[in-house]
Amino acid sequence: MTLAPAAPSPAVPVTGAADLWCTYAAVRTLTWLGRAENADPLGETAEQMRRRRNPDGGYAWNRGMASDAWATFYCASTLADLGQEVADVEHTGRWLRQTWTGEAYAMMPGQNAEVWATHFSTRTTVSVCGEDVPDRERLLNWLGELQTQDGGLSWSPDHARAGGADVRACYYGVAAWRALDSLEPALVPWNTEALIAWLRAQQHSDGGFGFDSRAEVPCMWATYRAVGALAALDSGPAEPCAPWILSQRVPSGAFVRWPGYPVADVWASFCAVGALREIGERITEEIADAVENRLLELACPGGGYTYREPEHAADALTTAAALLSAHPDHPASEERRRWLEGCQLPNEGGVMYMPGRGAEVRCTLWALAAGAFRDDPRSLREITGWLGGLQNPDGGFGYWHGRGSDLVSTAAAVEILWLAGSSPEQPALAPGTLEAFVQACYRDAPGEAPGWGNVPGARPTLRSGLHATRVLASLGHPTSELVTDLLARHRVRGGGWADQGNRMPDLISTFEAVVSADRNGVGVDPYHVGAFLDRTGGGEGVAWTPLAPPGRDPLAACLHLLLRRRLADPDLDLPALTLS
Repeated sequence: MTLAPAAPSPAVPVTGAADLWCTYAAVRTLTWLGRAENADPLGETAEQMRRRRNPDGGYAWNRGMASDAWATFYCASTLADLGQEVADVEHTGRWLRQTWTGEAYAMMPGQNAEVWATHFSTRTTVSVCGEDVPDRERLLNWLGELQTQDGGLSWSPDHARAGGADVRACYYGVAAWRALDSLEPALVPWNTEALIAWLRAQQHSDGGFGFDSRAEVPCMWATYRAVGALAALDSGPAEPCAPWILSQRVPSGAFVRWPGYPVADVWASFCAVGALREIGERITEEIADAVENRLLELACPGGGYTYREPEHAADALTTAAALLSAHPDHPASEERRRWLEGCQLPNEGGVMYMPGRGAEVRCTLWALAAGAFRDDPRSLREITGWLGGLQNPDGGFGYWHGRGSDLVSTAAAVEILWLAGSSPEQPALAPGTLEAFVQACYRDAPGEAPGWGNVPGARPTLRSGLHATRVLASLGHPTSELVTDLLARHRVRGGGWADQGNRMPDLISTFEAVVSADRNGVGVDPYHVGAFLDRTGGGEGVAWTPLAPPGRDPLAACLHLLLRRRLADPDLDLPALTLS
């Protein structure tokens, strides 16, 4: 396992774009320090949050994506921290109620409830919308069922029955209870003594905490979540942890997440300041000044923040896209692969979108497709082991550990196993429940063509259908007729394929259509694909759809170029990349 370098070389591409999680972490840290008015540039940062608001009342990770509870909490909380109005909170409250499952909250409508989403949506409902949850008694019962036999909390009641508590799940469960309690007193729904004992047992001998007993090294994220949960339960760590937290300061005065890690990123300072507050440790002016100065270095010129200096803020998807786009013998390829491999960091076997945050399924897929770890069997075993632990009780996979299942992530997980030299039948996975999740996403409703949606109950789309067939094919089911039918139904006369209907083609759907056709021996008309590529690419860049303005998005440029290569070489084996 390689630690990411202090700064990527010029060979590694950098977009310098603001990121939602980074922006929330920076603004919340400044708020804790009493310095939110110093967010730079404040007006542009607030506008970035507003632009992520969808017509349904929720917010998305990026503009144009579907609303989810994670993004809704971060956007609304950031606006509130900046002293800005959160528009039409009643509408946001109505969207949140669509994610209510009857007992708790899901990340998106149709998904199963889990504690990430329940934490985000409970806090947004109470703190931003000023409302109570639809049924607090049932939510408190659901929260109580998160407790595992050994005392900790897991991601959902089904996860808890299988074991596997996590410090993050403990924090999110306790924070959801605390939000309910702030509105109206609520009894703690767990065996508090056992929960406190489990949390304290995750403290390492040096004072820091890990996510669970398998954690290789203590980290700042786990430490903040552990002491935050303990403080909410009127308790604290068994041994002092302030010395460990303060020992993670670098010469600038800001913090790093792990001992020996070279980058003082936004999440480390967020977690360090949060942890110090929770244990009642005084944050001196010297610490506050150092953290504020570091955060200002992470501000993006057009508003928002990224995880480190914008000129050095590389990410896994952009780097993988550069590798996939370049000639195999490109002189920068090896250096780019090494940087990608540095995104596999302690305690999680997958690849992180940005070094220092949690490992994600899609980023791991793109990294492996780009050739990362191809000569590293040990790291590949870590990835497959991590993936086995990610499978949810419903059989599917989510973007990250504990998040609700969707077909995008589930198809990505199957492809990761194939690239790593494994298969869905390996003992670490449960192929029976994997197939059950795929079938749960199938919908046959009056007035629409039957097919698969991204989550159970969602409207059928082309990409979700292709993702479903990819999983089914990995389990040995014949899928060529299904793929043929999907491609015929969503084929756009002027070129390309549409995700919904057959009128507006888009680049992601067209790329996945060609991948699925090739894998199933279904013929592809090169003139049909070429007509789409001609309408979406040119001297000004690549557009995601024929009606969108062309730009320099590295992921769009990568998919477009790979399709051009496939037209030139019908034998080219395209990687089964997924985005949405």
